[in-house]
Amino acid sequence: MADITDIKAIMYTEKTLALQEDGVIVVQTTPRMTKNALKEVFREFFGINPLRVNSMRVNGKVKRFKGIEGKRPDTKKFYVKLPADAKIESLAV
Repeated sequence: MADITDIKAIMYTEKTLALQEDGVIVVQTTPRMTKNALKEVFREFFGINPLRVNSMRVNGKVKRFKGIEGKRPDTKKFYVKLPADAKIESLAV
């Protein structure tokens, strides 16, 4: 079962900051995380019941370094719609 340690990062880009104004945060996780598990994490650790959760699988790129081919790890991105009155203090930018 997934837990809070599966959340790798909360993304801060131009696009995600614009989404945050509309109450949507973008979370990067391990590929094994599911929508229901992420909802549980938000309820348990942040005390927020997300309105909607959309997911997107991101395959890692194949890269070369000094002639040796390697691969970046696969991740999952979740777009989490929060209620209008919900705030997470640690996300304040």
